[in-house]
Amino acid sequence: MTFVDLTHPVESGMPVYPGDPEVLAEPALTVPADGANVARLHLGSQSGTHVDAPFHIDDALPRLAELPLERFAGPVVLMDATGLAGREIGPGLLPDGLRPGAVLLVRTGWSRRWGSAEYWTSHPYLAAETAAAIIGAGVRTVGLDTASADPSGSLAAHRVLLGASAVICENLTGLERITGPAEVTLFPLRLEGAHAGDGAPVRAVARLLSA
Repeated sequence: MTFVDLTHPVESGMPVYPGDPEVLAEPALTVPADGANVARLHLGSQSGTHVDAPFHIDDALPRLAELPLERFAGPVVLMDATGLAGREIGPGLLPDGLRPGAVLLVRTGWSRRWGSAEYWTSHPYLAAETAAAIIGAGVRTVGLDTASADPSGSLAAHRVLLGASAVICENLTGLERITGPAEVTLFPLRLEGAHAGDGAPVRAVARLLSA
């Protein structure tokens, strides 16, 4: 089996969406002083490669812990949306094979700009009509190698997808390494409580299958 990591590393000072908490990873315990190494982590629920739960945009929608685990894994259907800097991804680009249980991964090539200012502002994004067509096909899991499914300042695609209790995985990387049949897992940290549930970082991993 061949596994492909689709996750940006979590590390101090890593890029975060403007206004989100900065990421800090520092020693809390060390072997010389305490007999073991333990790190102290400070990060936001939307840091790095992460999933958005419906609660992210509406207090009345399901939180992360209320979604079935099946929502975070499945066979990959890959959508090629390269070459669309700053433009919407229309429904005409949707691939064949969309079906309930599939995970639609949208490859734009934008992850190459990770760490640049334009990464957050000029990325391709899903048209609301495209999001509606995805939901109409029965798909409830969508991943993109961009900062958001929407352009800066908008939540139109989020409202369509999350409003249907779908999940969105953002800030993927390495989607160009998926060149054939694959399965993907996007399991989030199990964050619960009164101030959690909007989303969580994930370790996104694709398993490449023989054709």
